[in-house]
Amino acid sequence: MAVKKKAKAKRTTTKKKATAKRRTTKKKSTKSKTKKLPFGGYAINFAGRKETVEQVFGNKPIPPSEMTKKIWVFIKSKKLSNR
Repeated sequence: MAVKKKAKAKRTTTKKKATAKRRTTKKKSTKSKTKKLPFGGYAINFAGRKETVEQVFGNKPIPPSEMTKKIWVFIKSKKLSNR
């Protein structure tokens, strides 16, 4: 006697329908109630200063990284920032 093979059951895959839901969300307002200070909260005021660039940086060429260091030393020594 020949053994009958079992027929493979066909798997039916259910395809999920792509439902296009429209989500209505409120747009966040970009304006804040308080004024945002530049430079992470630092406000620097150079008004009324008489120093020249040579007095702050010197008269020799320096790289930008040294300029940044010297300008912050100047700002902190003259108390020009709000911090």
